[in-house]
Amino acid sequence: MNKITTLVLSVSAFVCLSGQQQMSLQDCELAFQKNNLQVLAAQYNINMADADIIQAKIWELPQISGYVNAYNPEDKRAFDVGRAKGAEITQLIYLGGKKKNEIQFAKSNKELSQLQFNQLLVDLRSQLRETYYNLIYEQKKQISIDGQLKYMNELLAAYKIQTDKGNISLKDYVRLQSIVIQLNNDKIEINNNILAFQQNMKILTGNSNNILPNISKLDENDILISQPFGDLEILKEKALVNNADYLYNLRLIENSKLFAQWQKSLNTPDLNLGAEYDQNSGTFRNEINLKVGIPIPLWKVNKGNVEKAKYAIQQNEKNSEYQKLNLETQVESAYQTWKNQYDQYFELKPVDVENLNTVYNGILKNFRSGNISLMDFTDFLESYRQTVLQIYEMKKQIMISAEQLNQLVQTKIFY
Repeated sequence: MNKITTLVLSVSAFVCLSGQQQMSLQDCELAFQKNNLQVLAAQYNINMADADIIQAKIWELPQISGYVNAYNPEDKRAFDVGRAKGAEITQLIYLGGKKKNEIQFAKSNKELSQLQFNQLLVDLRSQLRETYYNLIYEQKKQISIDGQLKYMNELLAAYKIQTDKGNISLKDYVRLQSIVIQLNNDKIEINNNILAFQQNMKILTGNSNNILPNISKLDENDILISQPFGDLEILKEKALVNNADYLYNLRLIENSKLFAQWQKSLNTPDLNLGAEYDQNSGTFRNEINLKVGIPIPLWKVNKGNVEKAKYAIQQNEKNSEYQKLNLETQVESAYQTWKNQYDQYFELKPVDVENLNTVYNGILKNFRSGNISLMDFTDFLESYRQTVLQIYEMKKQIMISAEQLNQLVQTKIFY
């Protein structure tokens, strides 16, 4: 029976682990590039922009028409085809550079689609990295809280027995119970956070398994201590050169100018050029005629759209100015946020963290030996719980704020 129980537990453990997968950040990014459905869907916008360029290059089809006699009143014959018929073919010839302007506008739209795709890629990759960092430290918090909770539950169970026997006051039992309740609340909150981050990682990577972050202590420290290359002004300059969202707004001005040029060219009348054959109804028998047709430009048929396009240029210029100011402000804010997090964490020395754990282990040992009162013990545990969570939170915020700065500057800035 014991062997059967052991086998069942082993199988259960395997099933639990089979739903999880250890992955490095690089592994997650590769899965993201390969499987992310938003990225895969957005790529079709570029393909559609290519199709628009192809469409812009296509001319109107030539038109052919003809006629045959329906009724000959002289001979009183219907459909006297042998004596009266004709045909003509015409082709629309674009003037004023319409096709050229339309093609240039379509090519500009493709550039905009590419920039939108680049920005989406940056945003989703940053979301992936931030989620990965969140998972790292939420799981570290979980391990710490589980360890504290295990010890406190055992202690609370022992106190319960002694309280029931009348050897320990109910007040001491309730004091311990309040700590356990707080630890359980922390555990629920952390577990809910992990669940939300796991769901997000599944969507971003296209992986149905729960992802367990796999990062070495050395890699973690390298990320924490890395600092941006250059001062704040250099970061702003880099952002203006590389940020796809800002570049999109700049290209939008050029795009609206090309659109205005295209709309202006539409005011130029187009030429209809053709040839006509007539068997019997013209000046000569079996005559062949050249046909030329062009609208009389008494007014500009596209005047309203030209005016509208001019206003679009002015609007996009103002939007570009706003986007520049907004980007510079965001970079400044993100840089200051990262610096505040960095400075706050590195005020702590590695020895301070080691001392915290040393004192924690010492407190547990002395409490078991009866050298520390329950009040001092619970006060220290509450302080230790908060401090550990805060340290993990500080580490996480350093990484996330650095990634947010990366997202804005969109070039390698941390070394």
